[in-house]
Amino acid sequence: MSTKTKQWGAIIVMIALFAMIAFVTNLCSPMAVIVKNQFGASNFLSQIGNYGNFIAYLVMGIPSGMLIKRYGYKKTSLIALAVGIIGILVQWASGKYGFGVYLIGAFISGFCMCMLNTVVNPMLNLLGGGGNKGNQLIQIGGVFNSAAAVAVYILMGALIGEATKAKISDATPALLIALAIFVIGFIVILFTKIEEPQQPVEVKSEVKDKYSAFSFRHFKLGILAIFLYGGIEVGTPTYILQYLTSEPTAATPGIGMSGTIAGLIVAVYWLMMLVGRFIGGAIGGKVSSKSMVTTVSIAAIALVLFGMLAPQSWLVKVPGIDWANLKLIWAEVPVGIFAFILVGLCTSVMWGAIFNLATEGLGKYTAIASGAFMTMVFGFAIMVGLQGLVADWTGSYMTSYVVVLFCAAYILFYALVGSKNVNKDIPVE
Repeated sequence: MSTKTKQWGAIIVMIALFAMIAFVTNLCSPMAVIVKNQFGASNFLSQIGNYGNFIAYLVMGIPSGMLIKRYGYKKTSLIALAVGIIGILVQWASGKYGFGVYLIGAFISGFCMCMLNTVVNPMLNLLGGGGNKGNQLIQIGGVFNSAAAVAVYILMGALIGEATKAKISDATPALLIALAIFVIGFIVILFTKIEEPQQPVEVKSEVKDKYSAFSFRHFKLGILAIFLYGGIEVGTPTYILQYLTSEPTAATPGIGMSGTIAGLIVAVYWLMMLVGRFIGGAIGGKVSSKSMVTTVSIAAIALVLFGMLAPQSWLVKVPGIDWANLKLIWAEVPVGIFAFILVGLCTSVMWGAIFNLATEGLGKYTAIASGAFMTMVFGFAIMVGLQGLVADWTGSYMTSYVVVLFCAAYILFYALVGSKNVNKDIPVE
C-alpha cells in the first residue's frame, strides 16, 4: 500500500472521529430540556450534562497529550472509544438512578471527547502539512462534525416531543445510536492501519528544557480564545432551544414551542455551521486562519448585537426540515432568534482556525500543547453556565447573550493581535 493511500486512510478515520465527537457532545443541550423537566432544574442546573462533559476536559486534557506521546494516536483513540462506551451506558442508566448518575455519565463521556479531540485536531493538521492545508483538513472534518450535530438536534427534537413531559427514557434511541457509533468506531479503528507521525525521541539530559508550549505567547492567548469560544458555539444554540421551549409564563419566559419543532429549528444553526465549514474547507488552502477568524468574529458580534436588541415583536418565519416526512416546515420566531441561528456560519471555522493559529510553530511541543488546548474546553461549561446564570438573574434569555458577545470580542482581539508568534527565537526541533 502506498504512503499516499495510507495517509488518506488516516484522514478518513480522523474525519469519522470528528463526527462521533459532535454526535455525543451535542446530546447534552437537548438533554438539558429533559433534565429541566424530569428533575425540576433551573436554567443553570439544567446544563449539568454540558458541565460534566466539558469540565472533564480540565482533568483529561494534559493526560491526553501524554497518552499520545507514549502510545500514539491510534491506541489513544481506542482507549477513548472504550471510555465513551462506558459513559453512554451510565447516562442511559440515569433515567432509573437519578440526577447524580447522569452527571457521572456526562463526565465519563467528556473524558472520551477530550481524548478524541486531542487525537483528531493535531492529526488532521499534521496530515495536511500544517499551515493553510492543515487548517483546510480540519475544516473539512468540521463539515462532518456539523452534519452529526444537525442529526442530533433533529433526532432529539423528535424524541422529546412536548418539552414539559420529556423524560430521560425518551432519549434511549439516541443514546443507543451513540453507543453503536462508539462500538463500530472501535472495531473499524482497531483494524485500520494508520500511518502516524513520528513522535519526538526524548533525549535524557541533566539539563531541563527551559521552554515549553507555555513559553509561546500566541499559544497562551490561543487557549484562552478556545476557552471563550465555547460560549459562542454551545451557548448560542443551547439558549435558543431553551427560549423556544420555555413557556411564556415561566420565570425565564420563552414562546412555548414544542420540542419537536424547536429541535428542527435549532438544527438549522448546526446546518449553518455545516455550510460554513464546507466553505471553509473549500477555501482553507488559500485563505489564512487569521483572515477567517477576523471575518467571522466581526460578523458574530454584529449578529449577536442585532439579536439582543431587535424587538421580540418583530417576527420572521424560519425554515426547518422534517426529515421523517422529507418536507420543509416553517416556524414563526422573533427575528433576533434568526440572527442567533446565523451565528452558526461564524462559529463554523473558529475552532479549527484557532487551533491552527495557537499551535503553529510549536514543533516538538505540539503533542503536549494539543492536550493543554483540550484542557481549556472546560471553558465551554463555564461560559454556558455563566449564560444560564445571567438568564436566571435577569429573567431574560436575550440579555444572557451578553456573554456570547464578550466571547466574540475576545476572539476578534486574538485574531488581530494575540495570534502573532513573537517567540520565534525558541528552538522547536
